[in-house]
Amino acid sequence: MATALTSNQSYGSDENGLVCGFVFDAGRDGKPLSADAALTWLAESSATPDQVSSSFVWLHFNLANTAAERWLQRSLTLSSQFYDALREGSRSTRVEYVDDQLVAVLNDVLFDFSFDHSQVSTLVLSVSQRVLVTGRSKTLRSIDRLRVAVKAGERFPSSTALLVHLLRDQSDVLTGIVRSSVEKVDVIEDRLLAGRTETKRAELAQLRRVLVRLKRLLAPEPAALFRLLSAPLDWMSDEDVSELRQSTEEFSVSLGDIDTLQERIKLLQEEISALVQEQNNRSLFVLSLFTVLALPVNMIAGFFGMNVGGIPFAENKAGFTIVVTAVVSVTALVGWLIFRSRRD
Repeated sequence: MATALTSNQSYGSDENGLVCGFVFDAGRDGKPLSADAALTWLAESSATPDQVSSSFVWLHFNLANTAAERWLQRSLTLSSQFYDALREGSRSTRVEYVDDQLVAVLNDVLFDFSFDHSQVSTLVLSVSQRVLVTGRSKTLRSIDRLRVAVKAGERFPSSTALLVHLLRDQSDVLTGIVRSSVEKVDVIEDRLLAGRTETKRAELAQLRRVLVRLKRLLAPEPAALFRLLSAPLDWMSDEDVSELRQSTEEFSVSLGDIDTLQERIKLLQEEISALVQEQNNRSLFVLSLFTVLALPVNMIAGFFGMNVGGIPFAENKAGFTIVVTAVVSVTALVGWLIFRSRRD
């Protein structure tokens, strides 16, 4: 029972809040690393920095586990801005240099993202030459893809290369969302072109809200990275800076695709609104036509229904025929005038 309780309180991580850890040597696969082993590696790297100059560790924490922040403060030397980002829970994207470290707050979609504008969460990073620390409260799709790539044996020469892979995974996830959104919009557009106007505008509105929210949360990231890449840190190699710039450009392309898709959705919404308005106008015209055509019948029936003296054709045997003929003639004349004016 105690073991089960401890597992539930760990929120998918160990007792220190560590979801996964890896140590990377130059030209080798990442090796799994526990929290205690990470402390040992950090102590050895501090004692013999020249021997492990090309090595680094990646530690990924679940911030829903309250033990994660305590372990980080006790075991690592990270900037105060990193801990401020953990406590603030800010949703605004930012990337900045602090004391030879890169501190970033990025936004990513949840692992089971299903086009709900609320399924976006925050990832906090601290990147230095020897240590890459990431933390999140909910399972995110991009960081999970990075972990799968590391377990599959993909090699990373530096902590910056790992960050580049994470950004590219995030760009791929965003591209996948845009592609799925395009497929949804294509189906709606095909229905519209086929004359099927039963499509609910709420579906397009929800899709547009998701794209607007994703752009609002993710758009500041490329601008911030481009600004920092103009003056990279000393331990970043030229190759890493070039790869980071390329991944940022790919991300910017994805954001441009979002803009294009938003404009397309807006045009479809306007087209649907115009078709609905046209249908309403047609229905109102039919109702008005029947009202106008019934007006002569109602007026004559009202006049002849008065119980007063002097009603015409009261004693004429052909009176009913005369009245019906007059009503049909007047109604036909009114209908002809209405359709003529509509054609004009």
